Order: sequence, then structure tokens, then C-alpha cells
Amino acid sequence: MVSSSLIAAANLPVLAIVIFVFRIFEDRRRRKGLAYPPGPRRLPIIGNLLEIPFEHSWLTYAEWAKSYGDIISLTVLGQVIVILNSPKSARDLLDKRSATYSARPPIPFYDLMEWGWLVPTAPYDDAWRAKRKMLDLGLRPNAAIQYHPLQKAKANDLLKDLASNPENFREHLGHFQGAIIMSIVYGYDVKERGDRYLAVANEMTELGTTTVLPGACLVNDLPILRHLPEWLPGMSFKGLARHGRRVGEDMRYPPFQFVKNAMRSGTARPSITLANLQEIDDIDSPESEEAQRLITEASGSLYSAGADTTVSTMASFFLMLAQYPDIQKKAQAELDAVTGRARLPDYSDRARLPYIDAICKELVRWRLVTPLGVPHAAMQDDVYNGYFIPKGALVIANSWAMLHDPSAYPDPEAFRPERFLTEDGKVKDDPTLSAAFGFGKRICPGRHLVDMTLYIVVSSVLSTFTVGKAKDAQGKEIPVDCAYTGALVSYPEAFKCSITPRDGKAEQLIVGAHND
Repeated sequence: MVSSSLIAAANLPVLAIVIFVFRIFEDRRRRKGLAYPPGPRRLPIIGNLLEIPFEHSWLTYAEWAKSYGDIISLTVLGQVIVILNSPKSARDLLDKRSATYSARPPIPFYDLMEWGWLVPTAPYDDAWRAKRKMLDLGLRPNAAIQYHPLQKAKANDLLKDLASNPENFREHLGHFQGAIIMSIVYGYDVKERGDRYLAVANEMTELGTTTVLPGACLVNDLPILRHLPEWLPGMSFKGLARHGRRVGEDMRYPPFQFVKNAMRSGTARPSITLANLQEIDDIDSPESEEAQRLITEASGSLYSAGADTTVSTMASFFLMLAQYPDIQKKAQAELDAVTGRARLPDYSDRARLPYIDAICKELVRWRLVTPLGVPHAAMQDDVYNGYFIPKGALVIANSWAMLHDPSAYPDPEAFRPERFLTEDGKVKDDPTLSAAFGFGKRICPGRHLVDMTLYIVVSSVLSTFTVGKAKDAQGKEIPVDCAYTGALVSYPEAFKCSITPRDGKAEQLIVGAHND
């Protein structure tokens, strides 16, 4: 007797064709003669499926823009994908028409992992707005100032780690950032090494960023595959999805329970989770369950998104220093003039350190952490510049193309802090730089925290260390590889560099700051 799963599997291709044909006729009816934005030639049925790059897709999209314009479109099995390659098109749609483009497209693999609770990818609904409000209250500029002492203290710990074990600088950066996020979100002090919460965050970040973009996971392009039995070839993603569910649960519940237990014992430290729980009259009442669920999901989202992503920019900082010794010397001269080398820089010094500020801005532009951001989705049919954008279309802002446009940033692959300085040496505002953090109502709520973290790391490291190219056993410099990973979050590939204290005075500053 033929099993029901085999019958379902045999009928799925027919059902897929029926759905696809229906989409074609429905699409033509709604377009009313209007064309999609231009793009590469589409093949029947599969569209541009074979052309979508699996890695570093922002580079391909930027190259296509040279031929088709700053707004291009692709189709994959009937799904329309719109790529915005200019600040103007992104602002026109994602900022000015945010009511239409604040949704997120469904991510079938995330659905299988039951990750619908994540704020960055959640649907645009009342639950999302409630969670976003919880995060904004703790991360807005005025509120973020309260984290300065914490960031300063953790930066001092980072200096100590770099001095004692410079070879593992990437590990130190991850520990530093994770310690800041866990303290801000949960009031939790991470362990020196091997902290279980940080391990979970890193695992979830890697799993989430490698399966979200078009072409990254087959079930995202063919959602119908989720209904096939797992024993069929190509269905291994189902086992990975089960693992993802467990990781998601570990992200939300244990650290949240840590805060509740600390509240009951009177040992809870200030945190975003604590502040939101204190708004609930009785955390043990059944009526508070829904509010606690939202807090759990909001905190877990910030914990997962913030524990690892900024590490990419900080790693790029060390990569840059190894490549641009002149920039390093100029920055150190500015720092020395302000601090007299008698102390480490503080946040109060930032206004007198415009070159350091410009380095932070150029780091954000030079090597974007999320070159394409997270895709938006059209909530209704729309027309832009005579082009038709259908309801449900994926809309992707190619922030990399915007911040590497040679007409706006000459020689964009070069690291030049001077881009953000006026002729008289003052910091110059550049509204396009915010593209690195997204657009509209979906802009990253932690962008102010990122800015403050970068400043204290850049200024502290430059005050105390000299970073250069590492040398091999024969004393020859090892070339620095500038390769970057190509998923949603882009990291510099492993590279070696030399990190040494500038002199004895710097060593004293490191020891003194850590002891304080």
C-alpha cells in the first residue's frame, strides 16, 4: 500500500505548478500594464533562480545596478524581489512610505525553527510594536548614556586581555561585546571564558544569518518543501530546524529566569529586562504571562542580535590598523594631545577627538556588518517611478552599494577618516551613513549603543597599543587578508596581526585601568 507521504510528495509538483500559474494570471491582472523594475532576463517559471548569488550578493546587485538603474527586480518561482541600490530610492520607499514597507517577508526556515518571536524579523503587528517600544526605551540616546560606566569598565578588561594574550584578539572582542549585552539586557556578569549564554548567542547568530537571505536555504525559495518527509534527499534542513528550536528556547528562557530569580532574592541589577518587569504589578500572577512573554522575546531579540554583530566592526578596526599605520599614528597623536598620556580617554573627551570620531564613522561605512540588512516586504501593491511593486514583494536595501558609491565616496574601498571631517577638522554629519543600520520603522534600535561601543574601543586601544602586521618565523611580515564572509552578517575572515603595548607608560595605564 502506498503511504500517504508518498502520495503527497507526488502531488506537490502539480500543486506547485497550479499555484505558480495562478500567480501569473493574478499578477498580470493587478499590474494593469505596468512593468516591474528592470533587471536580468528571467527564465520561464524559475525566473532568476539560477542567477541569485549565494554569497556576497550585495556586490552582484551593485554591479547589476550599473546596467539597470538604482532600483532593480528579480523573480524566483513567482516571488518578486526588489533591490534598492541608492539612498534616494531607499528613503522614498522605506522611510517615506514606511506604512507600506514595514513588514517582513515570511522566512519559511525561521518558521520551522519557531523563530517568529525575533523582533528584527517579526511581522509588523501589535506584538512587534510592543516589543520594539520596550527596546527603544532602554536604547534611545538619553537612556544609552547610563551604560557609559559599564562600557568603560568592559573596555578596560578588553585591554587587559589584549595585553596578556594578543593572538586571541577575536575571542576577546566577542567576550567584550557579549559581556556588555548580557549586562545591559539582563544585569548578568559573564564568566571569564566559556560562558554558556554567550555560546548560545553565537550559535543562534551563525544559524540565523546563514539561512535568511534569498538563495541561502532552498526551503525559503520553495516553501512547499516543508511538507515533504524528512527521509527524502535534500530534507536535512528539517533536522537543523529542530536544533534551531532548541537554541531559540535557550536564548529566551534561562537568562530571563535569571532576572526573575534575582528579583525575588533582591539581587537583581539594573537592566532592560528588570525595568520592563518592574512595570508589571505581580510577576507571579497568571494575568502577567502575556506581558512576560513579550519581555522575554524583546530581551532575547536584543541579546541574540547584539552579542556578536558589533564584533565584526571591531575586528575590521584591527584589520584596518594593520593596513594603515599612518592613520594609527595620526589618531594616537590626537589622543596624546588630549589625555597627556596620563589617563585613558573617556566619553567626555569625544568632542575634542574629531579624528577618532571620524575613524568610528568610516569603520561603519567601510565594512558593513549587514550589507543588505534584513529584507522588508510590501504590505500592498505600490507604484514607484512608473514601476509596479506587488504586495508581498521582498524589498532589500543594498546599504553596501549606497556606502560604496564612488560618486559619493571616492575610492570607496580605501579607509579614509577624512571623509567625515570638514576642512577645518570638525566632524561632518553624513545622513547616508545611517543606511548601515537600516531604514524606516525597522531601523536598528541599538545603533546608538553601537556608536558608543565603537568609540570607547577605538580610543582605548589606540591609546595603549600599536597594531601592525604579524611576522613569521623568518621575521617577514605576513600579508593581511581582507576577505569577508558573505552571509547576512559579514565578518572579516581569520587574519593575523601584531598587537603590542606602545611602551611602559601604556602598560601602566592598562594595569591601572583594570585594577580600578
